[in-house]
Amino acid sequence: MNAQRAKKQKTSKIGRDHALHLLKNMIRIRRLEETCAELYSAMKIRGFLHLYDGQEAVAVGVMEALTAEDAVVATYREHGHALIRGISAGSILAEMFGKQEGCSRGRGGSMHLFDAKTRFYGGNAIVGGGLPIAVGLALADQMQQRPRVTCCFFGEGAVAEGEFHESMNLASLWKLPVLFVCENNLYAMGTALKLSESVTDLVRKAASYDVAAASVDGMDVLAVEAAAKKAAAAVRSGKGPYFLECRTYRFRAHSMFDPELYRDKAEVEDWKKRCPIETFIKTLKTEGFLTDKDRQVIEGEAAKEIKEAVAFAEACTWEPVEDLARFVTSERRSE
Repeated sequence: MNAQRAKKQKTSKIGRDHALHLLKNMIRIRRLEETCAELYSAMKIRGFLHLYDGQEAVAVGVMEALTAEDAVVATYREHGHALIRGISAGSILAEMFGKQEGCSRGRGGSMHLFDAKTRFYGGNAIVGGGLPIAVGLALADQMQQRPRVTCCFFGEGAVAEGEFHESMNLASLWKLPVLFVCENNLYAMGTALKLSESVTDLVRKAASYDVAAASVDGMDVLAVEAAAKKAAAAVRSGKGPYFLECRTYRFRAHSMFDPELYRDKAEVEDWKKRCPIETFIKTLKTEGFLTDKDRQVIEGEAAKEIKEAVAFAEACTWEPVEDLARFVTSERRSE
């Protein structure tokens, strides 16, 4: 009861328009991911596909703390981040279809979405691979005295990688403007955090590098937004990097190839009861901010957006065979 009352108070402070904005963006992500699953089953999307259902509150909440000048580095589970950052659903789907009108000209696919205009630097298939990139971007901003933040998303599995420790150390040592956002969904690929890490308190790991750190309920979009704004403000003030752990859960398997033998079905169903979209809808209805008609309108707009995106991707063109060597470089050695 106290938790529900606290959510009502937060909602009252942000106002109806902003609350519906957050809800709309979470629904947009969910409908995009559901469509991606259907298109994958229809073999329209090939390769690997990692979906974001259940984690929508993280991408939506964190993006509210960023400006257009900030940089975003994401993981291979990045469709939601890309969409909210401003890459169109059509460009995203065209990329996954392998069409040249995609945001990476169809050469990157699901795991390598990229868009310089929105300063969205991946999409990275390597676990932890985005962390050094984020440190480099932040270092460049610092050297050029640009008042920007680089936001780096990664999963808790990346915390076991060497890149995490190297990146945290350098960012702290040089007081770089990086917002490290760890989406802790408990299982990395298929191994529970408690079975792979001797210390499961991820905030302690960040603190060991003298990095300011906090943990937040990643299933609560209002809590994520508030925590992200506090973290981003600290980074902008010149205090150095900040580590924000968002405790969340993915509703689907690790990827479309994953038989998901490592999670108990009852556990998944329990987490689904905390769905960030449905719990937020309940709060908004209780607050009087959302009616059934409002939801129908939001759902209709999202459905229209995704339908048009699919049609766009279908109509896009394949790259000509003669262009396959374009953008490919090699060193020519003389005999």
